[in-house]
Amino acid sequence: MIEQRIRDSFARQSMMQTLGAEFASVGTGTVTISAPILPGSRQQHGVAHAALSFAIGDSAAGYAALTLMPEDSEVMTAEMKINLLAPGAGDMLRATGQVIKPGRRLIIVTAEVHAITGEDEKLIALLQGTMVPVAA
Repeated sequence: MIEQRIRDSFARQSMMQTLGAEFASVGTGTVTISAPILPGSRQQHGVAHAALSFAIGDSAAGYAALTLMPEDSEVMTAEMKINLLAPGAGDMLRATGQVIKPGRRLIIVTAEVHAITGEDEKLIALLQGTMVPVAA
C-alpha cells in the first residue's frame, strides 16, 4: 500500500520526469531513486551536475520519510545539506534515502548518492536534512 502511494506521488513529479529519474525500491524508512546522466544534466566538465545529485537525493530522503507517515500526511523539505565528495562521472546516479530519526514535527533524513558505470559504483555525495510533516 505505501509503495503504491509513493509510486503514484513520484509519477506526479515533473522534475523527476525531466531528469529521467526512476523509482527503484522502497522499504520501511528507505527509498532508492536512480537517474541516467543525460546530456542535459551534465555540467561544463561533462560529469553530472550537482543539481542532479541534489534532486534525486532530496527526493529519495523525502520519500523515505513518507514511508513512516500516516496516509493523511505528506512531507516537505525544511532544509537539506549536501557534501559533494567526488565528480558524478558514470552512466547513472543512484540515491538511497534513509530516515535517521522520525518525529512528529521533524524527521531527520540522509541520502547517499553513488555514480554507477557498469558494475562499478562510487559514493559521490552525502545529503542530510529535515523533513516536515504536512497535511495531504
